[in-house]
Amino acid sequence: MPHRHSQRAHSTNISDNSGILPLSFDVVFILSNLGVRYSIYSSKEDFDSTRIYGIKDIKSASNEDLSFCSLDDAEKAIMTISKSNAKVIICHQSLENLVYPRSGKQQCLIFVKNPRMVVMKIINEIYYSPSINRKKRNHLNKKIVAAPPTSTISKSARIGKNCSIGSFTKIGDKCIIGDNTVVGDRVIIEQNTRIGKNCIIQPGTVIGADGFAYERLEDTLELQRFPHIGGVVLGNNVEICSNCSIARGSLSDTIIGEGTKLDALVHIAHNVEIGRHCALTAGTIIGGSTRIGDMCWTGLNSTIKHKVKIGNKVIIGSGASVINDIDDEDIVAGVPAKSIKHKVRSNQLFLMAGQQSRTKNNLKRDTDNNNTISIEE
Repeated sequence: MPHRHSQRAHSTNISDNSGILPLSFDVVFILSNLGVRYSIYSSKEDFDSTRIYGIKDIKSASNEDLSFCSLDDAEKAIMTISKSNAKVIICHQSLENLVYPRSGKQQCLIFVKNPRMVVMKIINEIYYSPSINRKKRNHLNKKIVAAPPTSTISKSARIGKNCSIGSFTKIGDKCIIGDNTVVGDRVIIEQNTRIGKNCIIQPGTVIGADGFAYERLEDTLELQRFPHIGGVVLGNNVEICSNCSIARGSLSDTIIGEGTKLDALVHIAHNVEIGRHCALTAGTIIGGSTRIGDMCWTGLNSTIKHKVKIGNKVIIGSGASVINDIDDEDIVAGVPAKSIKHKVRSNQLFLMAGQQSRTKNNLKRDTDNNNTISIEE
């Protein structure tokens, strides 16, 4: 049976006089310092239920991490929490007595009024405390083909062999750039960004800046920024054209898979995951926490709503507004986007996303070189 604990404070500090962030921290101690009201259920009484080593999203969190669930749907929330391996999960108070720690796991559930707001405060307390040691650096790899004096490269960044860094480019703390990668002029690569081998990043692109996420205070209705402590991960052979924006993740990383290509002026919001060998044409906008499969294609100025799931080998027409999930190998267009696959006559269109053609005979061949969708009336 789970055990309910009263609110209590621990004497353990989250930092010492040396200013170095400890390997672990106590959630209850922080909540008590912040004055947050909460109740706790833990699977066992004889383990250190609220001491953790990291903060992750609820799906990827391990038995040493803190996570949270802020889903509005109680049934989905209970299912999500019951599948998580997180050691500590901050849940909405409405779920109290409806969901319990996983059987056989050393797990603790903390119930609060606003889980997302509480996690935001915890992250700010831990990661943005003045006591964090910002002086610990690694040595810069010296094997760089070109890095003009106008570029700024953090001492803790690691640059691979045969790389080229453009003028007035910034590479932030703890960034990793793989071999043979070209970074153009006036590119900003913020902290905790990992870029694979053989990548190309054209001028004006910003990678790893904070995403757009806020919580509104109940008393003043002011907007408070949700902190971003995740990073950006780019696979090998990724190419990014000029003036793109890729936000870093809030808790998990923003991920762009191997071989994917981004045209100019593409915006990727926080926590987005894009699969391998996708092609995103100019003006594509992808909302936060969206999942896109492998070998997908997005048309000019297409928009994909946040938290949407796109399957593999999907084609999204120019100007489409995607607000619902899309199955594998579908073709959608319009506002809102709907399936038009049964109307498509162009074999070229199927090949854009690696799909097999629907019919092998009597297909009308496109005579121009654009990517216009041919459909039957």
